[in-house]
Amino acid sequence: MKFLFVHQNYPAQFLHIVRRLLKQGEHDVVFICEPNSNIISGVRRVTYEAHKRPGPPTHKDARDFALAMARAEAVAKAAKQVRTLGFTPDIIIGHHGWGELLNLGDVFPGVPLLGYQEYFYALTGQDVGFDPEFKVDIESNSNIRAMNAVNLLTLTNPGFGQTPTHFQWNTYPAWARPNITLLQEGVNLDICRPLRPKRATTIAGIPIGAKEKLVTYVARDLEPYRGFHQVMRSLPAILRARPDARVVLVGGDGASYGSRLAGTTWREHQVAELGKTLDLSRVHFPGRLDYDSYVRLLQRSDAHVYFTYPFVASWSLREALACGCALVCSDTAPVQEFVTHGETGLLTPFFDPGALADRVVETLEAGPDVLERRSNARLWAEQNLDMGGYLDRYEALIAKIAGRPIQEPRATRTPAKVAASRGKPAATRRRSGG
Repeated sequence: MKFLFVHQNYPAQFLHIVRRLLKQGEHDVVFICEPNSNIISGVRRVTYEAHKRPGPPTHKDARDFALAMARAEAVAKAAKQVRTLGFTPDIIIGHHGWGELLNLGDVFPGVPLLGYQEYFYALTGQDVGFDPEFKVDIESNSNIRAMNAVNLLTLTNPGFGQTPTHFQWNTYPAWARPNITLLQEGVNLDICRPLRPKRATTIAGIPIGAKEKLVTYVARDLEPYRGFHQVMRSLPAILRARPDARVVLVGGDGASYGSRLAGTTWREHQVAELGKTLDLSRVHFPGRLDYDSYVRLLQRSDAHVYFTYPFVASWSLREALACGCALVCSDTAPVQEFVTHGETGLLTPFFDPGALADRVVETLEAGPDVLERRSNARLWAEQNLDMGGYLDRYEALIAKIAGRPIQEPRATRTPAKVAASRGKPAATRRRSGG
């Protein structure tokens, strides 16, 4: 089959399915994206010019939409170049959030499109207004409504949708859900697995003693959307109760989802708020880690804290389950889909740092119940997050939408047919570089 993938940040959520398709050795894979340094052998990449979010005189509520339309135009232009070179996909797969897919039906009429539907914004009941510490004024309502402009266009544009969790599926209007498939994403269980390293170890330059208890927290950025402020406020009590505890908080100093602070970062803000009550000799901020160090940290962790607003759940929660971490998580809807209190982890109120501290200290005791929760977390991951099963379901969805199987039956597959499917003679067929 011929596949056209689209995402500004290649390969994004499509890394694993692209690898699966390439491994099968009989597909053409083209990827339209903004320029970056990522390379996957076998993928033909077509780039489009990156665009900046417009400022005045564009109305403030229309700026994201204007950027999305510029992306849609640029991607359609790139797709026309691909078509001119003789490539017409059997299916188009991409992320709807950036607007990139909006005009592809004009370039490839009749080609089925499968779009990743990540989140539908609402004025109440989800992330907006969840945290009373950060007031939402009525003037922001128009901007929140406008954030769904691209969402609404994608839902009325012919095509099919996919989303990875029940929580995300339920954010969409009831009339739209029947056309959005729930496709739970997977984790590489061979990499993310329980593997207790030597108790005395050094990870990301941080020495961790053999007798020390390690408390971990991971987010893309250290910000309130991922409960960073509440986690920080729990630390003085944890460190007082456990003189043998060391805390590592992984994440950047940006703001992936919420607002930034003027002139400072959320990390600096929380450190200043806690002042001398926080023993910084036992609290570490290594920034973002390479993947190997990150997995090793999860594997060494004695208590792993995951907090989030009612928003999209992080990949780190899935990976922590797969590593069999002793989880202490916020009692919020996205987390409840993954963690059952007392079975695969402990849930605690988002707005109660004292209760969070108690749960972490309880977990650091490492009694039989903690070991059982660790084992249950891994078992749940094996039953629900297996990468192979996820990709099998992904292939089945693609086949259903495209109206044909991903692979021919083995009896009918010959080198000549495989080569023909990729548009090259059998004797000269080679995989194109990135």
